[in-house]
Amino acid sequence: MNLTRIPSKPDFVQEVYDTLLSAITDGRLSPGTRIKQEDLAGQLNVSRSPILLALRLLKKDGLLCDAGGRGLIVTPVNPAEIRQLYQMRGAIDTLAAQLAAARHAHIPEAILRQGRDALSTQDVSDMIDADMSFHNAIYEASGNGFIVSSATLHWIHVRRAQGWLLQYRQDWAAICDEHEAIAQAIQAGNSDLAVRLSEKHTELVHRGIASDMITIDQAEPPDGPRRSQVRHGQDR
Repeated sequence: MNLTRIPSKPDFVQEVYDTLLSAITDGRLSPGTRIKQEDLAGQLNVSRSPILLALRLLKKDGLLCDAGGRGLIVTPVNPAEIRQLYQMRGAIDTLAAQLAAARHAHIPEAILRQGRDALSTQDVSDMIDADMSFHNAIYEASGNGFIVSSATLHWIHVRRAQGWLLQYRQDWAAICDEHEAIAQAIQAGNSDLAVRLSEKHTELVHRGIASDMITIDQAEPPDGPRRSQVRHGQDR
């Protein structure tokens, strides 16, 4: 396991948190992995104090859990919870798409291009970022601040679920096509079509969750999108 070294800063608990969050969501820290503070401190080039604080935050967020006297482990993935999470996300996405279409909202081309760029790199973290950017753009375009805040409340778990799914699935190109079709329907002001496409988009994810449940106990996912490559910073 290799993680990005963090440059020296007076207070970098957030950087440690973000680094570990990224490693959990893209699979470098897989479900069930035991977390060792000493190893993390050495790999990230930081003292144990920010490591401890970041681990507390990750445990509070539900991404780490106690391992019965063996410290902390990465919380195992629960397919049933992922299914419930996407049921909630599907309802938000559909409403956001409907409201955004009523406003003839324009989803920036750069966001759609971000998805295609992730397709070329086949990097899980890039795909997660692109997916989050697309859906967040629709939430913003809906004009409903409660949709934005509701989505933000669960974004960490959505990010992890998306990362898990992308490690086992190889249909990112189809996801990009769906994103572009939804964006076109929204800009055209076709609310009915935007809703149908959003519902289909979520339904395909639900099918993927059901079919991928049988692979969750595998030590390594099948060949597919690769996990993020690590870039090392300067030593202190």
